[in-house]
Amino acid sequence: MSPEPLAPWKAFLEDLDSLLAEAVQLHCIGGFAVVAAYGLPRSTNDLDYFSIQPYDCAAQIETTAGRGSSLAQKHKMYVQRVGVASVPESYDERLTELYPGHFTNLRLFVPDPYDLALSKLTRNAERDREDVRHLAKTCSLDPDVLRDRYQKEMRSIVIGDPLQHDATLEFWIEAYFSER
Repeated sequence: MSPEPLAPWKAFLEDLDSLLAEAVQLHCIGGFAVVAAYGLPRSTNDLDYFSIQPYDCAAQIETTAGRGSSLAQKHKMYVQRVGVASVPESYDERLTELYPGHFTNLRLFVPDPYDLALSKLTRNAERDREDVRHLAKTCSLDPDVLRDRYQKEMRSIVIGDPLQHDATLEFWIEAYFSER
């Protein structure tokens, strides 16, 4: 994990930070989190976040850095809240701050690699599977830990058919964890 954001995100995030009137925390998920925290070599032009603190800053973030904002137009990237996502119950206890001390008002947090992988379970698009493959390989994820966390912290609250997600998880484990 880099101590400061890399281009092209560096300029965008520094501009966003300078425009914030108060301290704001974003819990980032999606491709940005895998790229910024876990080194996935792909580009992304959106920073998806699951949670914001304080909550009443959501409108300011959307206006300042959301799709269609002047900042987004300038940098060709944007911030967006993920309206619906499934994450393990205690994900927030395992967050890691990206770029601590680099910004004045902006604080970005990412889930640990197990929680981030599980956040991709319900959508399971090709890009999500690539992200999980990358996390399994580069973070040396233990399939038993992934399965246990899913069973204990996510299965009872998962969006959609739990049996389908059970099967997806087992497919992932067979496909991506045998490579280690």
